[in-house]
Amino acid sequence: MMAVMSPSVVLEHADLLVADKPAGQLVHPTKPGGPRTLLDDLRDAYPAAGLRLVNRLDRETSGLVLVARNPASAARLARLIGAGEIQKTYLALVWGEVRAGRGEIVAPLDRLGAHAVARVHLKRAIVPGTHGARTGYCVERRLRGHTLLRVRLHTGRLHQIRAHLASIGFPIVGDKLYGPDERHYLRFIETGWTPELERDLRCPRHALHAAALDIPWDGSVLRAQSPLPEDMVALMKRVM
Repeated sequence: MMAVMSPSVVLEHADLLVADKPAGQLVHPTKPGGPRTLLDDLRDAYPAAGLRLVNRLDRETSGLVLVARNPASAARLARLIGAGEIQKTYLALVWGEVRAGRGEIVAPLDRLGAHAVARVHLKRAIVPGTHGARTGYCVERRLRGHTLLRVRLHTGRLHQIRAHLASIGFPIVGDKLYGPDERHYLRFIETGWTPELERDLRCPRHALHAAALDIPWDGSVLRAQSPLPEDMVALMKRVM
């Protein structure tokens, strides 16, 4: 199982915070009495602030989460997100050797179960005529049988990076749902992490990290960065 660490705030401003979330931690509560979340930790550290999440990450995704400190900044940041003015950059370790130095995926995404029979109701797929989505990428580093990609989100659909990269034949290492076989996800739900899943997926979480945020604010750009986490660095060493 993944060890969950406390988050660290990497950018603090009177109007906003950027926290660095470890893989394995929920961003916000999903049910009463559930595990401690990033938002719980931040509210303990900033008890007087009316903190509101501006973006969210999957539980397994590590990296930067943007948080507003008051209602006015929450509304303003939401407008910037909606207009695509906040630049979000990710690092993703994928299966396969990506030959092109850079590329872009423009393909609409929707919940597969709304259009076809699906084993996993939350899985996203390319469905023509649905929600437009655009993902840019460039090669950060080539490894034996794998590639580290720097990914730029131009839209913010659920599971966008994971679904888009899988659609072009380069799923993220460790991705149980969009990787080599979605039955890995169903087995994980039943049994938890097993040696068989370790053999097939290499990593107990999808190797996706939110590495940078560029936020235009009051005439300048606030930049937050997070280095590649230790588990992804170790994974890359194993596949070199």
